[in-house]
Amino acid sequence: MNSVHRDASTVVVGLGSPIMCDDAVGLRVSQLIESMHLDDIDCCQEAVGGLDILPVIHGYRYAVIVDAIQTGQYAPGTVMLFTERDFDEAVAHASSHDVNLPTALKIGRQMDPALMPEEVRFVAIEVQDIKTVTETMTPELEAAVRPAGDAVLHVISELRKRGCGNRTS
Repeated sequence: MNSVHRDASTVVVGLGSPIMCDDAVGLRVSQLIESMHLDDIDCCQEAVGGLDILPVIHGYRYAVIVDAIQTGQYAPGTVMLFTERDFDEAVAHASSHDVNLPTALKIGRQMDPALMPEEVRFVAIEVQDIKTVTETMTPELEAAVRPAGDAVLHVISELRKRGCGNRTS
């Protein structure tokens, strides 16, 4: 595969599991953004991690990845914004599906930089329970879906403002 053509320039990828309590928050935030039918934005919900994220984001200029994070340092429902560099440092001691997404992105950039997004940003939501099998999130995470969606819209706005120039690889 030498090229991937996408109709939209930005993808919002919600990661998680719909049956592992608060781990569904990334999926729910991506669904919220999808329901807004924004121009030039694709949304998807995935239960992937590691290198499996690469085909999902290939061909987009920008990617916003929304996921649960469990640092134990913040109240459940706290929304955090990370660049790739920031996220690399944040997940060094945090649970994120036992998969290191920053390493996968580095490998993707080395393997085929032309297919990788110019910029990847992360919206992470501190979770309380990602071990209980249930399709219901805790009240703190239910309440965080809208603020996390607002954070995604903020990140998209920032990327669009910066994106007025030509793509650089």
